[in-house]
Amino acid sequence: MFEIENLDIYIYPRYLIKNLSLTLNKGDKLAIIGEEGNGKSTLLKAILGIANYASVTGKVHFHGNKVGYLEQSLDENTLMQTSKEFLFKNENDYYEKIGTFYKYLEIFELNEKILNQPLHTLSGGEKVKIRMLKLFLEEVDIYILDEPTNDLDIASLEWLEKFIKETDKPIIYVSHDETLLANTANKILHLEQLKKKMEPRHTLEKIDYDTYVKERLRKITHQTQIAKFEKKEFKKKSAKLEKIRQKVEREQNTISRSDPHGARLLKKKMHNVKAQEKKLENTNLTPIPDIEESIFFAFEKVAIPKTKRILKIDLPVLEVPNKVLAKNIHLDVSGPMHSCIIGKNGSGKTTLLRKIKEELENRKDIKLGYMPQFYEEVFKDYETVLDFISKGKSKEEITKARMYLGNMNFTSDEMTGKISNLSNGTKAKLLLMKFVLEKCDVLLLDEPTRNVSPLSNPVIRKVLKEFDGTIISISHDRKYLEEVIDKVYLLTENGLIEQR
Repeated sequence: MFEIENLDIYIYPRYLIKNLSLTLNKGDKLAIIGEEGNGKSTLLKAILGIANYASVTGKVHFHGNKVGYLEQSLDENTLMQTSKEFLFKNENDYYEKIGTFYKYLEIFELNEKILNQPLHTLSGGEKVKIRMLKLFLEEVDIYILDEPTNDLDIASLEWLEKFIKETDKPIIYVSHDETLLANTANKILHLEQLKKKMEPRHTLEKIDYDTYVKERLRKITHQTQIAKFEKKEFKKKSAKLEKIRQKVEREQNTISRSDPHGARLLKKKMHNVKAQEKKLENTNLTPIPDIEESIFFAFEKVAIPKTKRILKIDLPVLEVPNKVLAKNIHLDVSGPMHSCIIGKNGSGKTTLLRKIKEELENRKDIKLGYMPQFYEEVFKDYETVLDFISKGKSKEEITKARMYLGNMNFTSDEMTGKISNLSNGTKAKLLLMKFVLEKCDVLLLDEPTRNVSPLSNPVIRKVLKEFDGTIISISHDRKYLEEVIDKVYLLTENGLIEQR
């Protein structure tokens, strides 16, 4: 139903993909995984012929099938449209699709009033739902989805999982949600950048996500063990031959000229030693696996006493212009508690987190770290990565910052380059590094794992779990909720309800 032949993607100064070929058939669910900046979104755009910023060669065959594309974000002009203008060409189109429209409106728990709302006034999750709704109204044959899970509430995530799993239409998708990947993918395309991100490699397997991760780790571990053993044996044999060579050389230097028979024997022995050395040199040793290095970072120990009150907020009303979101919100946080606020899309979670930030940002007895839903909220006053992470700092502090960024797999070009050139996942890692370097002890995190690759997310969850400061967060990431969070609050129209 869909084919790619010998696809190359090049963006100066490196190839993102070389010689990729694949076929997608009925029922195939191909998940594209890889670290931030490895070209996952660019590959989707190249398939569709809209990666105008890249040099793309190769062939893509849709064989007459209609393709539906869920882009990662909308441009500013589109965001000024109302939902109705975005979804329908005209009134006739609206009435032709009205049955399907209301079906999905109910599934996504959206109110029909959303039709007349400009897209830019919607929450992040509502924007995703509207984009998905447009896709389903188009009745396509092949789905190409770029981060469909971003900002979706848990109920919608579970519906999307069920849809991907049960549809027989081919789907190509990028997602950082490990639970969704584990429950839906039956093919994996893993994009890597090796040798300081200058050599691309791709791995294509007809396999589920969990099995791929386990098998990949098993193969890497096994090959590493064999490579280390062979290297050790090689050194032992080399050392043994070197001792024999030295002994023969000593004997040759001291043998009497009157013993030509002995000299011939030593010459023959040296010939054998050289032959064994040559054979050893030609040994094909198993190489250490060439893989992308895992990210590494850790917070220094901070001191938040268990009895220290971090936050006590009482809001009679939580509202945005022309809309009341919730009433009677009370939240009391003390000590190194890890808490998370969940709720339906549009319930006001991000608005509440901003209110909490206003309460905490001028406190002198804590060091606050804030990760917003849209990163430009904190990056808007900075142009380059080093400006953001080490502006006004000493040479020693800048060196330390570069070392930390290196541990997060930033290249030298990324460290000295513009923030605007980074992928969203790389921006998330930059914010985490800022928190580490500034020794933050209270973190406000709006969807901290949503843009980070599923291969890096386990590391981030582990670090946040071990963080001995306070975390107040928003997330729909089920693994994050399970592994990092102590208390979960559900935001409803009538306030916060403690779930656990």
